[in-house]
Amino acid sequence: MKKILILLAAAFSYTAASAQTTWSVDKAHSNVKFTVTHLMVSDVDGIFKNYDATITAAKPDFSDAKFQISIQTASVSTDNDQRDKHITSPDFFDVATYPTLTFTSTAITKTSDKHYKLTGNLTLHGVTKPASFDLWYRGTIQNPMSKADDAGFQLTGTIKRSDFNFGSKFGNAMVSDEVTIKANGEFGKAK
Repeated sequence: MKKILILLAAAFSYTAASAQTTWSVDKAHSNVKFTVTHLMVSDVDGIFKNYDATITAAKPDFSDAKFQISIQTASVSTDNDQRDKHITSPDFFDVATYPTLTFTSTAITKTSDKHYKLTGNLTLHGVTKPASFDLWYRGTIQNPMSKADDAGFQLTGTIKRSDFNFGSKFGNAMVSDEVTIKANGEFGKAK
């Protein structure tokens, strides 16, 4: 009987330790931004207003985390109506044909305390390619309003437009091939 209880306790401990927790993005305290260089002399910033993101992880340091991000391309804003109309057109995002941009992580590797390399598949403009980003886990804290746990992250990195056949009519002299990505995310633990 004692052996059975020990086996049951071990099985319960393993199940509890490997249980996945889901975290959902708090859009009021998060953002997804990008920067390109115009005419090789001036940076132009943009933001996506409509997106969703979730994290699943079993470990409290998120070293086994899986990220899923989906962005509605029509929600792009560069704070200029004429430019926004152009970048949602077939010249760039072609939002009628490609309404979403997605990232699904495939691996996470710890590089130092609270810093990771996050790798996954990025789908933009109908093209899926591997992409890697730097991820800073900023910590977890109990939200004094909701009494639930909130975790903070910052994701940074660079992608190339040419890898995704994005804005191919416009060369590097007009709009930089490199696009800098920066996302700040606050995620609430599912109850």
